[in-house]
Amino acid sequence: MEHILDKTIIGIDLGGTKIQAGRIKQNKIEKEFYQPISASEKMEVVLLEVINAIENVFIPDVKSIGVGVPGVVDVENGIVYDVVNIPSWKEIHLKDRLEDHFDRPVYVNNDANCFTIGEKYFGKARNYNNIVGLTLGTGLGTGIIIHNHLYTGKNCGAGEFGMIHYNDHNYEYYCSGQFFREVHHHHGYELFIRAEKGDSAALDIFKQFGYNMGQVISTILFAIDPEIIVLGGAISKSFPYFKDEMWKVLNTFPYRSVRENLIIEITDSPKIAILGAGALYYDDRA
Repeated sequence: MEHILDKTIIGIDLGGTKIQAGRIKQNKIEKEFYQPISASEKMEVVLLEVINAIENVFIPDVKSIGVGVPGVVDVENGIVYDVVNIPSWKEIHLKDRLEDHFDRPVYVNNDANCFTIGEKYFGKARNYNNIVGLTLGTGLGTGIIIHNHLYTGKNCGAGEFGMIHYNDHNYEYYCSGQFFREVHHHHGYELFIRAEKGDSAALDIFKQFGYNMGQVISTILFAIDPEIIVLGGAISKSFPYFKDEMWKVLNTFPYRSVRENLIIEITDSPKIAILGAGALYYDDRA
């Protein structure tokens, strides 16, 4: 079998405000390109910006293009629905459009799945076969890898733990930036700065957040029983302030072998979104 890591691939992180593109080979990003996105423009305008970003890192040796998007994806057909902050992208056949333009295989998936497969090939989960990735930002995203392959379900809906009912809302409400904004009426970054200075009120809020994280991770353990959970997203930087309370909850998990063998790590790759989008090729070829 060919050594897939020797192949040149492209990863695209399509956010609601920007596009980041990277050409990847042998675990490194050889070239990057960044541009703001015209989020309020028509669908074709945004598509041309994506194409332009790819062209800026494209070379003839490129074997595939992977795109991560903050929205619902028909993974098999590469159709993107309802991209966050891009109103015109209600339904776009992104795989077909990009393959027609570049004549290369194109893989499309949501950003949480890209984060998780990126950690599998480039990050903290390299040595594990059964993995969960959690992105803690404006929402709570989840990616699942079972026996070394992404598991997305029939409709790319697998792993939507954030939508499970919890307290008076759902886990996402209590385990993402929504918790700080909606429950405590503060921005998470503001509370992080205050916690770094030892502010007791901020530290108490992060303890509450840690308790909620312990609850959602317990639910994940019942459903998936992974070897490792990797946390990413902006809120993961606050891990030192919520990890103790999180582990207090997890240490009460009823299956001792599960809780004792569980590993929880924080991503250490600032480029994991680009790398993970590119790694969709690896997941297909492995």
